[in-house]
Amino acid sequence: MAPLRIALDATYSIGTHLSGVGVYSRRILDGLAAQHPELSYLWCYRPHRFTRSLSIIPPRHVHRRLLFDSWLPACDLFHGLNQRLPRKRPAHTISTFHDLFVMTADYSTPDFRARFAAQARDAASRSDLIIAVSRFTAHQIEDLLAIPAARIRVVPHGVPPRPPGPPQSERSRTILTVGALQKRKNTLRLVEAFELTPPGWKLILAGATGFESERILQRIAASSRSRDIVQLGYVSDDELQRLYEQAAIFAFPSLDEGFGIPVLEAMSAGAAVLTSRSGALREVAGDAALLVDPLDTNAIAEGLTTLMDVQTLREQMVIAGYQRAARFSWSSAVEQTWSVYQELLPSR
Repeated sequence: MAPLRIALDATYSIGTHLSGVGVYSRRILDGLAAQHPELSYLWCYRPHRFTRSLSIIPPRHVHRRLLFDSWLPACDLFHGLNQRLPRKRPAHTISTFHDLFVMTADYSTPDFRARFAAQARDAASRSDLIIAVSRFTAHQIEDLLAIPAARIRVVPHGVPPRPPGPPQSERSRTILTVGALQKRKNTLRLVEAFELTPPGWKLILAGATGFESERILQRIAASSRSRDIVQLGYVSDDELQRLYEQAAIFAFPSLDEGFGIPVLEAMSAGAAVLTSRSGALREVAGDAALLVDPLDTNAIAEGLTTLMDVQTLREQMVIAGYQRAARFSWSSAVEQTWSVYQELLPSR
């Protein structure tokens, strides 16, 4: 009997500057192929990424295919890894939803919001089952897209296992934040909050520019602490890991996140974390981070100052962070995804 054929949209797994969706896509693709080699996989790429996919040598039971909206290869199940589906419908369909912040606030252009909303509604309506990366995102799918909870499964992201980072006593007096310089990441308020903290620390911004970044860059240039603010732009994975292990504090006061992988990355590297109590971040961080109101600049500043002044508190949070991050693994995410597949696939 021929093995079941699972097709996945691998488009977003290509490249070196991967977003959170790209990291997720690569981990799920590689994990399923490694943990369930009894299946046949089709890694499908939309035309604008197909040529770049030729640099990847997949396992023997994985086959590369082109993906068009009007056509997709024959398969038993298709998994859209980024809340998008081709118009042609296979026997069974699953889509992963990472977030819906584009539909809830002014974080992008009107044209992009319209396209995103139409795509999300289409994918949600035509999916047999939907994977949400957090309970917060699952509730948004119910509320914004009118999808019943019975069709939604929550499968959290993961973080790779790593050895413990240097202790707080060996770290530099730096506050690290990771992500595009944009309105949603709340970079502007973080800069303003940093100005209210004691001197002797640096704020490091690691991430490319994004929506409304011009305003943020102007504010940094005019800041009274501009000499203490380091803008690195995009950094490689190795450099990012070095930054996590160097920083005493990781600040992530984002306004809206469907999950928040950087919070777990920082915890797993031994940084003390400050993050928002909004979106999915409270759910991901649990009691292992200092939670603040992301709309209150003074609250962000007070939280940072507390962490800067009290090393013992940072050390306690690091221990809690290691324990928290250990609860989220990509291996578990792959197995939970496989369990969702089994709800739809015929038994063999």
